[in-house]
Amino acid sequence: MIQARLSRRLLVLADRAYQGAGATVRTPYYRHHELPEHYQQYNRDHARLRAPGERAFARLKQWRILRKARCSTNRIGRTVTAIHALEIAWRSR
Repeated sequence: MIQARLSRRLLVLADRAYQGAGATVRTPYYRHHELPEHYQQYNRDHARLRAPGERAFARLKQWRILRKARCSTNRIGRTVTAIHALEIAWRSR
């Protein structure tokens, strides 16, 4: 998946596990001591942008949709997109 994103030059917001995965993969800054304020702000923005996707995937896992899906990858993609949109709409009310 990472290689597919790199070939299309899409920006990916990832967690620390993906540090060093490539130029288009953005991970939070991490150090064992206090970070400068601009790094802390970057980490807050990074977390804010990732949060809706993380919540949508948590909802998918909770409903066990992907585990029981027996259809084409196109249909699964549309299902994931719809659930993500519903999650964002529900959180923004």
